Amino acid sequence: MKKLNEIFTEKKNLLSIFFTAGFPKLDDTAKIVSELSESGVDFIEVGLPYSDPLADGPTIQDSSQIALQNGMNLDIVFEQLKTIKKTNTTPLVLMGYLNQVLKYGEDKFCQACVACGIETVILPDLPMIEYENHYKLLFEKYGLTNVFLITPHTSEERIRKIDAYTDAFIYVVASASITGAKGEISQEQINYFERIKAMDLKSKLIVGFGISDNNTFTTACNYADGAIIGSAFIKELAINGVKGINDFIKSIR
Repeated sequence: MKKLNEIFTEKKNLLSIFFTAGFPKLDDTAKIVSELSESGVDFIEVGLPYSDPLADGPTIQDSSQIALQNGMNLDIVFEQLKTIKKTNTTPLVLMGYLNQVLKYGEDKFCQACVACGIETVILPDLPMIEYENHYKLLFEKYGLTNVFLITPHTSEERIRKIDAYTDAFIYVVASASITGAKGEISQEQINYFERIKAMDLKSKLIVGFGISDNNTFTTACNYADGAIIGSAFIKELAINGVKGINDFIKSIR
C-alpha cells in the first residue's frame, strides 16, 4: 500500500489504465507497463486473463480469450511482473477472479503477488462474507489489500462497511453493467457520483466502467480522486499495439 498511498497523498485526478496481461501478444506485459509508466499513468491495473470474466464486456472478454490462446497463465504473468519489479516505479494493482485464486492456491497466489511487488488486488466476485471470515486475515498476513466495488445499487450500509474495510481505494462502478465505453456520462450517473461524494467516506474513490476519453475522465474526476480506463485502452492496443500508448495517454489528459 505504500506506493499507492504516496500517490493518493501527492496527486489529484489520478489516471489508472487497465490492460489484460498477454494481450495483444504474450510477451507484451512488461512493454505495456513500461510505456504506461513513461507516459505518466499514476497506477496500472493488470488483468489476469480468465475464461469467464463476469464483470467485463466484450472488448475485455475478447482480450482475455486472445491472451489465453497466446498461452498466458498465472505462472507466466507472475514471472513477467517479477522481471520488472526492480525497474518499475508505477504501482501495479492485480485484477482477477476468485476462482483463479482458489485454483492457483490461496497462499501461493499471495506469495506470488508479494514476489512481484503487488500490494493491492481486485477480485470483483469475492463475497463480503468470505472476505470477513477468511480473506481479510489471509491478505493481512501477506501485506495485501483488497479493493471492493460499489455500483449505483449498492446500499449505504454496505458502502459504509466497505469504507471501513478499505485501505487502498473504493472502485466506483459508473453504471450497473459490464465494462465498456458508454459515451458521455449521464445526469443519472452524475447524481450517483454526487451521492457517493456527499457520504464523506474516508476512502479514496476511483471511478471505472465507461471511462474512455478526456471528457469522461475529467467529468469523473470532478466527483472522485481519479478514474480507470480499460476497454478504450484495450481497443487502442488492438489497433496500434504498444507503439500507440503514449499518444493515447496524451489524449486523455
